[in-house]
This record gives sequence, structure tokens and C-alpha cells, in this order.
Amino acid sequence: MAARFEFEVYTPYRLFFSDFVEAIILTLMDGEVAVYANHSSFASPVLPCLLKIKDKNGNWKTAFTAEGILEVTNHKTVLVSDATEWPEEIDYERARKAMEQAAGIMAGEKLNFEADTAASTLRRAQFRIKAWELVHQKT
Repeated sequence: MAARFEFEVYTPYRLFFSDFVEAIILTLMDGEVAVYANHSSFASPVLPCLLKIKDKNGNWKTAFTAEGILEVTNHKTVLVSDATEWPEEIDYERARKAMEQAAGIMAGEKLNFEADTAASTLRRAQFRIKAWELVHQKT
């Protein structure tokens, strides 16, 4: 049996996830990282990505997560995110429209802050769609 660690995910609106897990995988500013039990401690910004969770039974679950902060300590790992959603919770049409709008803004003339905001919106929408497709392409 693999070693487990406590993992919690908080959003501004709810406790999204809280349980012991075998591993998590997500994307930080420096790239993708996998965290296992007894990982060295660190804190880092998280980019919008697919959050992969290997639960205590060894099954992988995937969710969308937006920008946030990941803190890994010797007793618990915590992700505080602007938004985290299971694929079943994602509004596909809303994500598709957000992606189209952001792509349109990026294609036109824009100020730096507009480009940054559009790029962030585009990335979130793309990963929401990827998470949604993981569930809906199987059915």
C-alpha cells in the first residue's frame, strides 16, 4: 500500500476536496509537479490546469483548477484556488464562449493588462473544456 498524505482544496465558496491521497499532479509556475507523501515542503503559485488526484484507493480523479497557491508541508498539502470544479460541474457553453471572447481580445489591439487578462481567461477556459471532455467523451 502506498503512503498517503492529507490533501485539501479550498475555493472562495467551498471546501472542494478533503481526504487522504496517494498523489496529486498539477501545474506550477515552473512546470508540472507531482506531490507524493513525504515530499519536501514548499509553496508555489498554481496556473490554471487539470488537477489530477490519486485517491486513497489508487484511483485517479481529474478536476479543473484556476489560479491559486499550493502549500506542501510535512503534515498536509493545501491548494487554495480561485475556482476548482469537477468535470460534471463545468458549464461547457459558458467556457466555450469565454474562450472565444478571450481569443478575440488577444487578436485585436489591446493594452498590456487586457492581453494578460485575456490570456488568463483563455487558459482557464481551455482547461475547463479539457476537463469537461474527459467525462463527456467517455459516454
